[in-house]
Amino acid sequence: MEISGISMLIGLLIGIALLIVLVLKTKVQAFLALILCTIVVGLIGGMPLTATDIVNAAGESKSGASIINSITGGFGGTLGSIGIIIGFGVMMGQIFEVSGAAKRMAYTFLKLFGKGKEEEALALTGFLVSIPIFCDSGFVVLSPIAKALSRTTKKSVISLGVALAAGLVITHSLVPPTPGPLGVCGIFGIDVGLFILLTIVLALPMAIACIFYARKYLAKKFYRIPDEEGNIVEQPYQAPDYESAFHMDMEGVPGAFASFLPLLLPILLILINTVASALKASGIFWNIMIFLGQPIVAVGIGLLVAIFTLGRPFSRETILHEMEKGMASAGIIMLVTGGGGALGRIITDSGLGGYIANGLAGTAIPLILLPLVISTLMRFVQGSGTVAMTTAASITAPILIASGTVSPMLGAIACCVGSLFFGYFNDSYFWVVNRTLGVSEAKEQLRIWSVTSTIAWAVGVIEVLILSIFMH
Repeated sequence: MEISGISMLIGLLIGIALLIVLVLKTKVQAFLALILCTIVVGLIGGMPLTATDIVNAAGESKSGASIINSITGGFGGTLGSIGIIIGFGVMMGQIFEVSGAAKRMAYTFLKLFGKGKEEEALALTGFLVSIPIFCDSGFVVLSPIAKALSRTTKKSVISLGVALAAGLVITHSLVPPTPGPLGVCGIFGIDVGLFILLTIVLALPMAIACIFYARKYLAKKFYRIPDEEGNIVEQPYQAPDYESAFHMDMEGVPGAFASFLPLLLPILLILINTVASALKASGIFWNIMIFLGQPIVAVGIGLLVAIFTLGRPFSRETILHEMEKGMASAGIIMLVTGGGGALGRIITDSGLGGYIANGLAGTAIPLILLPLVISTLMRFVQGSGTVAMTTAASITAPILIASGTVSPMLGAIACCVGSLFFGYFNDSYFWVVNRTLGVSEAKEQLRIWSVTSTIAWAVGVIEVLILSIFMH
């Protein structure tokens, strides 16, 4: 059975329209809406209901591709990569909350960066943390700091959380050794070290623009503060109270070392794993370090450290209750994250992404725009930034290198920048950020996170166009 690229494109447009109507205008929950949208895309696009041998829009034979297989494969594949980490992360975050470690972190950041610089502090933290670890798990682990800062300073948790999320996703999308940018470097055959230096510099203006949006617009428009039970509630706006934050009662709160250790240890282990893998280090010691540095293992170790250090003053029943409370909050995050993965998978399995990208490659648009446009559209239609940038690189690298008129380094940067465009319903990070911050209304989700990610993308596009004047 042949899947038509045109029919899949029509199916996608109808499916997205249906998804928007369901989440904006009906009482259908986002997870169910995502699954329904995925089925509609597949049905209209001509995908079989059950497994069979088909030919996709790119002309490739795909044994077993079907609507049901794509839904289950996309759901399981997405949660298989980040589901366990989300589970560990929310449990660790709950321990941070109940032990006072998050309060200590907030106090430390206030002292370090000074009054009124909370957004910068969180963005920089995310900026550094997301270089070695995935932004999804990084946000889950670090979000208790944003909540604690919000509670003590009376700043909106939305503006603080978005600043953190922006710092995380920008370096995750641009700076190796995260898998996407690293893969793009390999496809273009460019120097990774130079790419890291360039993208760190380019990432800074993007982060600054997102901080500005969070502080000047989101802080007052969406003024929400966590209450004593951790529930994020909307309140009348009030000016930040820095003095009470600097004089808050720290009696019984863990020290800075104990508070940060469960967070920093996994990051250190993952970083060691990244360096050892890049250098192809061998031997028993390095094999053990590479194993301990796997994200699931590293975050699991961090959780154990939190249990046996921060949880020491509490009874077994209390700690178990708090961790189970955290696991309960992770349920909806995992469901909608998996639903987004299902939508992305059906687009990949059908060959629609390749159909669109190859169609663009045959047009007469300027070569430097080619990787940017393909990556941007791939990001929009299937949600995964990593898939978007690597697909764009695979298609455009041979074209750009053969032309000799566009720098492969610049082409690689353009692929990564395009992957930041408008994170929405089919992006797992969209759900992680919004749900963790207690944002459930679709209109608000789009204004809070989709606009933020698009601001980072727009600044990146301007930077690529400026660089194209000087890099050939």
